Order: sequence, then structure tokens, then C-alpha cells
Amino acid sequence: MMDEEDLFGEILYAHYKGEDSAHVIERDDGYLSIYESASFYFREFKDWSDLEKEAMYYVGGKILDVGCGAGRHSLYLQKNKFNVLSIDNSPEAIKVCKLRGTKNAKLLSLNDIQPNLGMFDTIIMMGNNFGLFGNPTNAKRLLKIFYKITSDEAAIVAPSVNTYNTKNKDHLDYIESNISRGRIGGQVIIRTRFRKLISSWMDLLLVSQEEMEEILKGTGWKLKHILQEQEGSASYIAILGKVNS
Repeated sequence: MMDEEDLFGEILYAHYKGEDSAHVIERDDGYLSIYESASFYFREFKDWSDLEKEAMYYVGGKILDVGCGAGRHSLYLQKNKFNVLSIDNSPEAIKVCKLRGTKNAKLLSLNDIQPNLGMFDTIIMMGNNFGLFGNPTNAKRLLKIFYKITSDEAAIVAPSVNTYNTKNKDHLDYIESNISRGRIGGQVIIRTRFRKLISSWMDLLLVSQEEMEEILKGTGWKLKHILQEQEGSASYIAILGKVNS
């Protein structure tokens, strides 16, 4: 029996078993994004975007993979002899990671990370997982914890999306609605539909570069580099370093 509260993990496990993994992401204004499969979460390095490949040049030392999903980034880094701790709040995702050969995968929510987790040199939040912070207040809280569990020259590799960079009226209307409610324009509320099941709603925090810099204030982190396929692209990968580095 599938777990409605672990729908993302169920989708990954279905794909791993060769079953239909088509699913829908629903925004709280009714906007739907339809995905034919979960194959994206299983891509080999050769099939990654140039941007993702470039981001790996900023990864080193002991690595924490936050929201590891099916483990594609962890497995690549593991093959390249890095020490990686892979965490996710999805039991099925962690099961898939282990089945695929991830050596050190742990069931742990981002929100439950504590300073005693260990010391790391890089934290990766691939797949727009900066968004898992949910809101700016929670982002600041957890970034301060990240500061405590990382070395002096540590980096955070964090993709996000500048949602303001769009001409889609549905998205622009949503941004306007968010701002009118005192939220960040890209602070979206989504849920997942898979087969007959529907997950709970969750907040996903998508930020512009300026909004990310504002969130970083007082956390000990600064924006060091921005990776983009071309200047002005909505999607980007932020490379964060410590203020004192």
C-alpha cells in the first residue's frame, strides 16, 4: 500500500521498479505541471545540464547532499571518491538510494538537522532544494546551523529560480497574489498527485538573486558566484561561501 505522505518517494520507487511514474505538481492556484515520468531524478552525469556539471567544480571534501532524492548527485560524487552523507525526509527515496548503491543514506528532514550531524566541506541542495527551506525565516535559521556544521572554507551549492523572469500570465498573477499577501513572489505552495493519491500541501521557496542575498544577511554566508546558462536566465545555481572566508 502506497504512503500518501511519502508520495515523492513512491514515485521514485515506482520508476526504479520500471513502473509508470507519471505525476502532476499542482500549485495552490490550480496551475498544473505534468511530468510523464520521474526519469529526471535518475539521470546519469552525461545527461545532466551543463549548469549542473559546472556546479560540481565547486564541490569538494566531505559533502552533505540535502534532499538527495534518488541519489543521482550522491552516486556521481561517490564514484569520484568523495565522502557523501545523503539525507532526505522520504523513506522510499532513501530506500531507492540504497538500492542504487548509495553508501551513506540517512532518513532525515532538512528541518531536523542539528549541529551534531557532523562537519562538512560542501553542502549541495541540487534540484532547487534551496526551496525546501520553505520561507525566509526558516532559511535563516537553517543557514545558521549550516554555518556550524561546515569548515571555514565551506561552500553551499544551491540552485533556485528567479520566478519574476517570466512572461507567463498565470505565473505573473501568482507572483502578484503572493506579494499582496506579504510573501516572496516565488514562495509557492504545491502538492503532488500520483495515480489516485494526493500529497499534503508544502511551501517551496524560489528566490531571485537579490532575495537570496537578503536572506543570507546575518547567517554567516555570502553569495560568491552565480552560474547561469546565459545572463538573465530564470534558473541559476548559487555558490555560497562563508563571510569570513
